[in-house]
Amino acid sequence: MAVKVRIPTPLQRLTQGKEEVEGKAGTVIELINDLETKYPGIAERISEGGKVRRFVNIYVNEEDIRFLQAEQTPVKDGDEVSIVPAIAGGK
Repeated sequence: MAVKVRIPTPLQRLTQGKEEVEGKAGTVIELINDLETKYPGIAERISEGGKVRRFVNIYVNEEDIRFLQAEQTPVKDGDEVSIVPAIAGGK
Protein backbone atom coordinates (compact mmCIF):
# COMPACT_ATOMS: atom_id res chain seq x y z
CA MET A 1 0.00 0.00 0.00
CA ALA A 2 1.15 3.55 -0.64
CA VAL A 3 0.13 7.14 0.01
CA LYS A 4 -2.62 8.34 -2.35
CA VAL A 5 -2.02 11.83 -3.70
CA ARG A 6 -4.79 13.84 -5.36
CA ILE A 7 -3.40 16.05 -8.10
CA PRO A 8 -5.11 19.35 -9.01
CA THR A 9 -6.09 19.87 -12.65
CA PRO A 10 -3.30 22.41 -13.43
CA LEU A 11 -0.64 19.83 -12.43
CA GLN A 12 -2.18 16.82 -14.15
CA ARG A 13 -0.21 17.52 -17.33
CA LEU A 14 2.87 16.51 -15.30
CA THR A 15 1.23 13.25 -14.18
CA GLN A 16 0.14 12.12 -17.65
CA GLY A 17 -3.39 13.31 -16.91
CA LYS A 18 -3.77 11.29 -13.71
CA GLU A 19 -6.02 12.79 -11.02
CA GLU A 20 -4.52 10.51 -8.38
CA VAL A 21 -1.03 9.07 -8.05
CA GLU A 22 0.82 7.10 -5.40
CA GLY A 23 3.89 8.06 -3.42
CA LYS A 24 6.09 6.78 -0.62
CA ALA A 25 5.33 7.23 3.05
CA GLY A 26 7.57 9.54 5.09
CA THR A 27 7.03 13.26 5.57
CA VAL A 28 5.15 15.63 3.28
CA ILE A 29 8.39 17.06 1.86
CA GLU A 30 9.79 13.54 1.30
CA LEU A 31 6.57 12.66 -0.50
CA ILE A 32 6.94 15.72 -2.74
CA ASN A 33 10.54 14.72 -3.52
CA ASP A 34 9.37 11.18 -4.31
CA LEU A 35 6.74 12.54 -6.70
CA GLU A 36 9.47 14.59 -8.40
CA THR A 37 11.38 11.40 -9.27
CA LYS A 38 8.29 10.01 -11.00
CA TYR A 39 6.87 13.25 -12.40
CA PRO A 40 9.71 15.70 -13.10
CA GLY A 41 8.76 19.32 -12.62
CA ILE A 42 6.02 18.76 -10.06
CA ALA A 43 8.12 19.61 -6.98
CA GLU A 44 9.06 23.09 -8.19
CA ARG A 45 5.39 23.94 -8.59
CA ILE A 46 4.53 22.73 -5.09
CA SER A 47 7.62 23.60 -3.06
CA GLU A 48 10.71 25.76 -2.95
CA GLY A 49 13.75 25.29 -0.74
CA GLY A 50 12.18 22.44 1.21
CA LYS A 51 9.04 24.45 2.02
CA VAL A 52 5.57 24.23 0.51
CA ARG A 53 4.88 27.30 -1.61
CA ARG A 54 2.75 29.99 -0.02
CA PHE A 55 -0.17 29.61 -2.41
CA VAL A 56 -0.34 25.82 -2.26
CA ASN A 57 -2.39 24.07 0.41
CA ILE A 58 -1.70 20.46 1.30
CA TYR A 59 -4.04 18.28 3.31
CA VAL A 60 -3.27 14.91 4.88
CA ASN A 61 -6.49 13.01 5.51
CA GLU A 62 -8.38 16.31 5.16
CA GLU A 63 -6.20 18.05 7.79
CA ASP A 64 -4.34 21.19 6.67
CA ILE A 65 -0.61 20.58 7.21
CA ARG A 66 -0.17 24.22 8.28
CA PHE A 67 -1.97 23.25 11.50
CA LEU A 68 0.02 20.03 11.90
CA GLN A 69 3.79 19.86 11.38
CA ALA A 70 3.90 21.65 8.01
CA GLU A 71 6.37 19.99 5.62
CA GLN A 72 7.47 17.60 8.37
CA THR A 73 3.95 16.20 8.81
CA PRO A 74 4.24 12.41 8.65
CA VAL A 75 2.37 10.48 5.98
CA LYS A 76 1.92 6.73 6.16
CA ASP A 77 0.70 4.03 3.82
CA GLY A 78 -3.03 4.39 3.30
CA ASP A 79 -3.10 8.14 3.94
CA GLU A 80 -4.70 10.46 1.41
CA VAL A 81 -2.93 13.67 0.51
CA SER A 82 -4.63 16.47 -1.42
CA ILE A 83 -2.70 19.24 -3.15
CA VAL A 84 -4.89 22.31 -3.57
CA PRO A 85 -3.69 25.49 -5.23
CA ALA A 86 -5.00 28.58 -3.44
CA ILE A 87 -7.51 30.61 -5.38
CA ALA A 88 -7.22 34.36 -5.21
CA GLY A 89 -10.25 36.46 -5.75
CA GLY A 90 -11.79 39.79 -5.12
CA LYS A 91 -13.71 42.55 -6.77
